[in-house]
Amino acid sequence: MGQLVTVIEKQSNATGVVRFELNRVLTGTGHERYKPGDVIVGDRPPDIIARRLLDRGGIDGIHINGSVISVDVSKGHTSEGLKEIIEDMYTYYRPGVEIPSFPEPAAE
Repeated sequence: MGQLVTVIEKQSNATGVVRFELNRVLTGTGHERYKPGDVIVGDRPPDIIARRLLDRGGIDGIHINGSVISVDVSKGHTSEGLKEIIEDMYTYYRPGVEIPSFPEPAAE
């Protein structure tokens, strides 16, 4: 369960750069840039998705502006699997994960 994120993958005019257009705005009007080796300490949506993408490897840089994520794919690598990482960013309950239950408040 969670919010579904629709992602359209497009090749950029720049060699090695792939653009992902989302149906969610991640940064408002701001720009965010991330590179391998950056310490990403925030828990905002662009920080979370950048960590997940960089953890996958094969990326030289990420630029996020509004609802567009541009990924500079490392030479010799492909964008395979990146779209799925982005689509799953708000999926909280995966197969095999126990869904939390919340007890009813005590009647007064």
